[in-house]
Amino acid sequence: MEQFVIEGGHELGGTITASGNKNAALKMIPACLLTDEPVTLRNVPDILDVHVVCDIVRSLGASVEWVEPGVLRLHAKEITAHEIDRRNAQSIRASIVLAGPMLAREGQLILPPPGGDVIGRRRLDTHMLALQRLGAQITYDRDHFRMRAKRMIGANILLDEASVTATENTLMAAVTAEGITVIRNAASEPHVQDLCHMLNAMGAQIEGIGSNVLTVHGVDKLHGAEARVGADYLEVGSFIGAAAVTGGQVTIKHADPHYLDMIALVFDRLGVRWHTEGQDITIPRGQPLTIAPDIGDRVPEIKAQPWPAFPSGPDVHRARGGDAGGGHGALPRVDVRLALLLRGQAGVHGRAHHPVRPAPRDRAGSRPAARRAGAHHLARHPRGDCAGACRALRGGRHGDPQRGPDRPGV
Repeated sequence: MEQFVIEGGHELGGTITASGNKNAALKMIPACLLTDEPVTLRNVPDILDVHVVCDIVRSLGASVEWVEPGVLRLHAKEITAHEIDRRNAQSIRASIVLAGPMLAREGQLILPPPGGDVIGRRRLDTHMLALQRLGAQITYDRDHFRMRAKRMIGANILLDEASVTATENTLMAAVTAEGITVIRNAASEPHVQDLCHMLNAMGAQIEGIGSNVLTVHGVDKLHGAEARVGADYLEVGSFIGAAAVTGGQVTIKHADPHYLDMIALVFDRLGVRWHTEGQDITIPRGQPLTIAPDIGDRVPEIKAQPWPAFPSGPDVHRARGGDAGGGHGALPRVDVRLALLLRGQAGVHGRAHHPVRPAPRDRAGSRPAARRAGAHHLARHPRGDCAGACRALRGGRHGDPQRGPDRPGV
């Protein structure tokens, strides 16, 4: 069974390049269906979900080629199919965003209900209501969504929730629609902005990028282009926290610091700061790790909210210490990615007071028992090269015989 074996007590240090944002790549790949000319995408993460989406667009008639690591060339000269394979559709949530580009270019699509991760109910109504406002006719028979449109017509659309994928679906359906489309209550996350910039590079006319009101002037046709998938800002935030809590100095290359303003504001309140040089950031040693209280010495609260507020995955919890005044105070509400930094380690005023302890050694006092048991290396996770990232920060190299061989990529 694959497992991660983590030996604590080591300072992280070195240089690492931020991965491409999966949530951007999974929408930028379907956007290539909007043109019959080649499109090149750079900084594409080589992960399972990306391969599934590539399989889907390939099944619809597009050619897909990895030109080099991280560089994907797609060419949908002709669309030869209008139904998505059920197995592919139900293996990934992002299959829903095929609706927008397929309706825009072909006027039809048969889509099984999308699957993917299970994190509670994830409604599709916002997608369907927006596409219907643009002129699509949609029926659902429990097994398939059947979508048709003679011509997409621009409309003034108020999304009933600021859904990222619904915003992206609506954008791709609207870029070649007749007239002007206004999308209100639009999501504005970095991956939405990356998609907007890509579409504009292909000839679309989208205004208001980064805001919650997007205005799309429909054009007759899109053309080929090159686009870059932005950095995974959640991964960047995780490496910042890891560097700070272990006391090391880490440089993150191609971190896209223009997307880190709110993350920087929140980390600054926790006593964590970094330097920016172009698109790279460096987290230096000696971070104060001191939590700044709110006015009146009140316990601050850090909570996940829609962009441009502090971003998060679905898990947020409250970590608590003692009273708020003695340096071991109640901790702010934090995202799970900050739990390691905050839980039991810092008070409202105080410096971190619980050192990171190394893994216990066996009775012989030689090496950690987990390593003696044969867990010699970190396995590659099927959705990303976490092991490679850890080795890079520790100064190791791929295939280090001391840590065991790398497994082949997905």
